[in-house]
Amino acid sequence: MKLLQVQGMNKRFGGLKAVSDLHFDVDKGEIFGLIGPNGAGKSTTLNMIDGSLSMTGGKIFFKGHDISGLSPYKRAGLGIARVFQRDVLFDSFTVLENVLTGLHLNSNLGIKDALMPFSPGTRKKEQDLENKAMELLDFVRLSDRPGMMAVNLPHGDQRSLGLAIAMATNPDLYLLDEPLTGMNAEETSFMMETINKLRDNMGVTIVVVEHNMKAVIGLCDRAAVLDYGVKIAEGTPSEVTADERVIEAYLGTEQDVVSS
Repeated sequence: MKLLQVQGMNKRFGGLKAVSDLHFDVDKGEIFGLIGPNGAGKSTTLNMIDGSLSMTGGKIFFKGHDISGLSPYKRAGLGIARVFQRDVLFDSFTVLENVLTGLHLNSNLGIKDALMPFSPGTRKKEQDLENKAMELLDFVRLSDRPGMMAVNLPHGDQRSLGLAIAMATNPDLYLLDEPLTGMNAEETSFMMETINKLRDNMGVTIVVVEHNMKAVIGLCDRAAVLDYGVKIAEGTPSEVTADERVIEAYLGTEQDVVSS
């Protein structure tokens, strides 16, 4: 089943073509990579999928429905979650409070609960949410620091917390924008393991934007390679990394080396 379909996506910034006639499909339960050199249009593509950036042309289908004109809020409500390249956390909140914020978006707490915060029913709902938040923190190995301020976490743990917040919204599709950026080898290994476990244990679909080719080989089922906004290859990681056009995009041609 095709969960996400991108058809003829285009984006212009004035005279610059950032993305040109892009087509790709993502199957349900798949980890799909969007890779390419810096400036290839990867994050711009994610911005158009989540709705934070409008398309110049093209269509986006999610679960068979055209979402091209929907706001980011409505797309999130349909089950699309974005984890940004830069950590987007509530720095003045604790680790636990960050995840609870995500959980409250899909909770059954209403106006009555707000008016009666100390009623047994409301306390039970709040306790259930806290238990769920701790489960999510355990998934990303942060359950030992629920009371730590998010701003004080190491970079790798902040990225893990961002993933836990996305998980709290219970999405069907995760859009991960360079989840391995700035991580050391141990953090990279854990994040790759966590992403795989997220798909395998919860059956979700993941689109990963990444320039780390080694990571893509070990993480994705399939990948599309962009260069200057144009798709130059698509297939399994082993297929795309062996493609001469991909090698040229990353390393340049022999003539480039000579002329430099």
